[in-house]
Amino acid sequence: MASMEGRRRGLPNAAVTAMVLAIAIVFFFSAAAPLASAASVEHTFVVSQTKMTRLCKETLVTVVNGQLPGPTIEVREGDSVTVHVVNRSPYNITIHWHGVKQVRNCWADGVPMVTQCPIMPNKNFTYWFNVVGQEGTLWWHSHVPGLRATLHGAFIIRPRHGAASYPFPKPHREIPVIIGDWWEKDPAEVARNMTKSIFSSYASASTVNGLVGDLFNCSGVAKEGYVLDVEPGKTYLLRIINAGLFSEFYLKIAGHKFTVVAADANYVRPFTTEVIAIAPGETVDALLIADAHPGRYYMVGLPNQAPLPDTQTPEYATRGMVQYMVSQGPCSGTEVGCRGPSADVPIAPKMPDIHDTVTSFYFHSNLTSLQHHAHLLVQQRVDQRMFVVLGLGTICKQGHKFCKRGDSDEDILVATMNNVSFLPPTSKSLLEAHYYHTGRHGMTQDLPKMPPKLYNFTDEALIPFGPKEMRLEPTYKATLVRRFQQGAVVEIVFQSTAMLQGDSNPMHLHGHDMVVLAQGLGSYDPVKDGARYNYVNPPVKNTVLVPNLGWIAIRFVANNPGVWFMHCHYEFHLSMGMAAVFIVEDGPTMDTSLPPPPVNFPACGHGIDLMPKDFYLRTKKSET
Repeated sequence: MASMEGRRRGLPNAAVTAMVLAIAIVFFFSAAAPLASAASVEHTFVVSQTKMTRLCKETLVTVVNGQLPGPTIEVREGDSVTVHVVNRSPYNITIHWHGVKQVRNCWADGVPMVTQCPIMPNKNFTYWFNVVGQEGTLWWHSHVPGLRATLHGAFIIRPRHGAASYPFPKPHREIPVIIGDWWEKDPAEVARNMTKSIFSSYASASTVNGLVGDLFNCSGVAKEGYVLDVEPGKTYLLRIINAGLFSEFYLKIAGHKFTVVAADANYVRPFTTEVIAIAPGETVDALLIADAHPGRYYMVGLPNQAPLPDTQTPEYATRGMVQYMVSQGPCSGTEVGCRGPSADVPIAPKMPDIHDTVTSFYFHSNLTSLQHHAHLLVQQRVDQRMFVVLGLGTICKQGHKFCKRGDSDEDILVATMNNVSFLPPTSKSLLEAHYYHTGRHGMTQDLPKMPPKLYNFTDEALIPFGPKEMRLEPTYKATLVRRFQQGAVVEIVFQSTAMLQGDSNPMHLHGHDMVVLAQGLGSYDPVKDGARYNYVNPPVKNTVLVPNLGWIAIRFVANNPGVWFMHCHYEFHLSMGMAAVFIVEDGPTMDTSLPPPPVNFPACGHGIDLMPKDFYLRTKKSET
């Protein structure tokens, strides 16, 4: 298997034109290539705790095989994957294969209490699945609250015929660039605290490929950062992943531009940009040409956040280095050992403002599909339409029906979809209950297709506590599901709100890709905004960013039978309940029906709750 790396490209205008033309030519010729044989790719993931030193402090972290980031899985389209997970950590564990469609195989999707009971300490489980009809950059991570901060890695799917059949010129190297967080606190405990309205812990640093970079110098000596060595004139493919818990990031490299060629393992029409905006859960493939004057150039990751009056939290930039390898001494530059790193003073890029959310909006608006198969989907009938409002609310503590709202210690802050907060099951996974028809009456509640109240969703007066938002606060918790018949075409408009926050919302749908029809700022207008849907070349994504105080319209075909999680990929929103479950019913044939579970499927036992048991007792449905 070819070595795994991630690449990026920045091009001058003439080079950009040549690049776009070359991409079109390569794509045309690759379509006619004969099929290659599939392979079986096998890994063993040992989940354990180890001590790592960052910021001059030794911290106990939970990792796979002692690595941060964890091992990269590299496959070709059509391969099968087997991963043996050995849990030697003190936590219940699952592994989710983010973006892998898991066709007729949601038993391997790895969502605790949704598709499986977690792998308990000192237990093992083997995930097995096929990778069919997908190419590009995905990733894997734990789906237990908080733990994906250190339990994650890249999942690279190359074309069946290898890198030569990319729809762009073959790069010199591929390099994964994983943006993440460094936590000195236990992230699992942080996630538990958020379910109790305790928001006192934040990441201590941001990272590129697990390293904090030289912006941090706790000992008076700059910390080690990620270094990408490049050769002048060569092209590199950066496979960029945001594995962070809390923040969207801007990524720039001084003196260079990127050519974006894919997002969420779907090819896009290439476009050039100086900055990449990437939210938690998203991936971006970008080409980088080492066409600057040989030297050293900072690669900077800057988290953004909503401006005041939104709550302001500590946010830390991080940086690595793009370092040109230049001739050393009297040699031609081709001999072994002839090249070495440039000694030039590093150049830093000018970054967007930390409160700049418009740059992200325009970056995501530039994404369009390279392959025009998507228009066949979006011009079909629509069987179900939903308008899903995303925001915050409160429930009363101790299961009380009445309590003081606003800035009060009598309620708990929760995240909602159409004013209901998700309550995970505690005794049986939803997938097993669905497959065996053993879910007791009242175990779940339908996700409403509309919010219970219509109001000015983006009124910034709703962000701070006060009488205006207090009347909209009351909500409740339930195990939310929405059922779809096999083959149904579903349209959802996600609307971000100003309810106690002005955040964007990266919404991730398991088991399916979504076609992005349109996005906008402000409140969605079905007449005006529906008229500007992109039916020609809409981008295809598994994680869509609902803009700050804005909306996004998507469609997907519910053609993958099983139980699939839909949730916000900000950890605080997910832990607080911004989630629901989509159930796709079996069709009339074996090819449209869910097969039985694997023989070694984890069984639920006592004490497998992912949150404290008293939390569930305290947060049963409450009303005002």
